[in-house]
Amino acid sequence: MSTTESSGTPPHPPPPRREPGEPFGLGRVVATPGALTLCEEANVSPSSLIARHASGDWGEVPSEDARENELSVREGFRILSSYPVGDGTCWIITEADRSSTCLLTPEEY
Repeated sequence: MSTTESSGTPPHPPPPRREPGEPFGLGRVVATPGALTLCEEANVSPSSLIARHASGDWGEVPSEDARENELSVREGFRILSSYPVGDGTCWIITEADRSSTCLLTPEEY
């Protein structure tokens, strides 16, 4: 008998993926073509930006947004980082449910 059949409620989903040293889970990490091109042209590793985001370095966001990110880590809301890359900007957004994290440019939002 499955958990759903025995209790009438579905089983709890697995917890979000967490790597050692991460203040929150990233889930599935994806990147848009524009962000990858911008990083390549600027000789910036997309992985280095993801690592900064995962460690709580929000990049160049206003102080109010940095405080909101800290709250979001604790309370499970969406998290946004912003990093200058070459002649542009890359954003990283981790969804509230921690199912995914996306590296993108603001134009691709």
